[in-house]
Amino acid sequence: MSQTRAIGIDLGTTYSCIAQLNEHGQPVTLTNAEGELSTPSVVFFDDQGQVIVGTEALRNAIASPDRVVQHAKRHMGEDGKFWKIHGFRYSPVQISSLILRKLLEGAREQLGEITEAVITVPAQFSDAQREATVQAGRAAGLERVEMINEPVAAALCHVLGSDGLNFSVLSEAQQILVFDLGGGTLDLAVVRYRQDEVQVIASDGDLELGGLDWTRVLVNLAAERFIAQFGVDPRETPESLQFLSLEAEQAKRSLSVRARAAITVRHQNRLKTWQVERGEFEQSSRVLLERCRQVVQRILKDNRFGWARIDTVLTTGGASRMPMVKELLSQLSGRTLNTSLSPDQSIAHGAALYAGMLQANRQQAKSVYDRRVSERLRRVQQRSVSARSLGILVRDEQTGRRVPHYLIGANSPLPASVTSVFGTVVPNQRKVHVRIVESGAGSDRPPTVLGDCTVSGLPADLPEGSEIEVTLSYDHQARVHVTAREPLSGVLAEVEILRADNLQRGVVPEESRVAAAEPVAELQSVSATGAAVELGAAPKPEPKLEPKAALKSEPQAGDEDLLDVFQDLLKSMEGRGGGGAGVSDHPILLCEKCGAELGRGGRCTGCGAGPGGLPRRSGSRPSGSRRGGSTGGGASGGGASGGGVRGRGVQRPADPSEQEFWDLLEGDK
Repeated sequence: MSQTRAIGIDLGTTYSCIAQLNEHGQPVTLTNAEGELSTPSVVFFDDQGQVIVGTEALRNAIASPDRVVQHAKRHMGEDGKFWKIHGFRYSPVQISSLILRKLLEGAREQLGEITEAVITVPAQFSDAQREATVQAGRAAGLERVEMINEPVAAALCHVLGSDGLNFSVLSEAQQILVFDLGGGTLDLAVVRYRQDEVQVIASDGDLELGGLDWTRVLVNLAAERFIAQFGVDPRETPESLQFLSLEAEQAKRSLSVRARAAITVRHQNRLKTWQVERGEFEQSSRVLLERCRQVVQRILKDNRFGWARIDTVLTTGGASRMPMVKELLSQLSGRTLNTSLSPDQSIAHGAALYAGMLQANRQQAKSVYDRRVSERLRRVQQRSVSARSLGILVRDEQTGRRVPHYLIGANSPLPASVTSVFGTVVPNQRKVHVRIVESGAGSDRPPTVLGDCTVSGLPADLPEGSEIEVTLSYDHQARVHVTAREPLSGVLAEVEILRADNLQRGVVPEESRVAAAEPVAELQSVSATGAAVELGAAPKPEPKLEPKAALKSEPQAGDEDLLDVFQDLLKSMEGRGGGGAGVSDHPILLCEKCGAELGRGGRCTGCGAGPGGLPRRSGSRPSGSRRGGSTGGGASGGGASGGGVRGRGVQRPADPSEQEFWDLLEGDK
């Protein structure tokens, strides 16, 4: 019987941490090879082509800033982002995979083989960012990757305790506001704890607000003083800027415990040290504090909460140590903050607890934990919500603009799914596609286009106007899945999401390009605002490989599968052209009442009904009852592997810059 360890990883913007759940149900931080509890999320490429991760990489940042990569997490899922070093390009997924490998190598020295882990992500991460995180985990050697939102991990650590499940658990029901201000992101969640249940009620945050931004405040303060005295800007050269950034980071930490701190600036053979007062720092940071205030007030207002309904304000994340942040939260809430969690380790501890909860429901976990711990883990339930809304892109008939039409709202309990009924527009239509969108990370951010959802394999000889049920789903990890069904025959259609980042980069396989003579296939539907669903020509489905459920234990087989994980990434790095799928500006709409076609003014040609009405829905149902296959590389509801990264049948390019990364990844130095 396998003794799989429960491993939790906090993959942070500035620092990362890994923990395990021991046999007594106690989360324990695992040190890296240097004996450190936290590892800087920094990667350095030396002159010999060796990859160095962690503190040593950070030390080299001043002397060789052009060969150091930091803060890759802020660019996860970002289209076209690469760091060019020695003429080679590295993506955020590749950099993150190297950081994860560093953490796992240290853990394996202590525990032995590790094949699965729970990796934490900000609650506001989009589907693309979550998929990128899974890809990084798979590339780091993990066969199974689960994810948990960071504030939920903090809540688990709080309610289950850090002294082991045999000894510590909250005895009373509580409603907790988790405030997680890390190095790169701000995450908030309202969490309700009841006996054996941790339920997220609402989440919010800011993916571009974290300790890094406070560090930049000090960088700018010191740089302005240097400019005033010497007339030159130390931020102009990478070496001087990196030196100043490290100085500002240390000063920021000092100002959390002292009233003043020193910052040294070194530039063009000049060296100058200034004292910075805490009050001056706080005054210069008022814009950042206001952003924190807005997010806190927004999560309460949008969900109709008052402070009287919040029992505890729980803080975590390294930047939450700053006195100005604590004072802000105390003023807003009118109560003493709970600062009992370790700002640096609690997220990884919560992830380890969640990993234990998942494993306790599988047979092999019984050989790892004692009976009482195993039973306790099985009883605890964690229920989360979607941080973003999910829907389809539609065209407003009045303005002609494309706008989102959301079918699953933000803060919907997970898993969640909604089925809408659409109609075909040509006889014998065999495939269709719709464009999938998520709302932005916050009400003031634009929506994110996930990609075109291709539905193929519809039954032959369908008449025009045949109904097709399309189901959009979030699984328990907020990964997006799409299924389709022809209700009369019961035939399940094959569904694939052609990701937006690939479309934007023109990465469309040859098999996906539509032949000129092929008839255009569309869908038709009606929304309440008279907006027409943005539909268009459905490309042929690209050839599919069998999903990789797990990497094999043999080194050769494992390496072979590991190479496949980055096939999409490598293809995108080639920058090959290729047109995306076309769209129809004038789709035909169906009447909600009788199913006949709508005229140009939105009036039914059959029954004469006026415009309006939502697409018909068959209602919401748990994602566990979804029909048909799921795509998008995610885990299926019910705890299947989150590492559903699938090769797309592409060849590894011969670009030497990409070959070097494979050599580094495979250990062929």
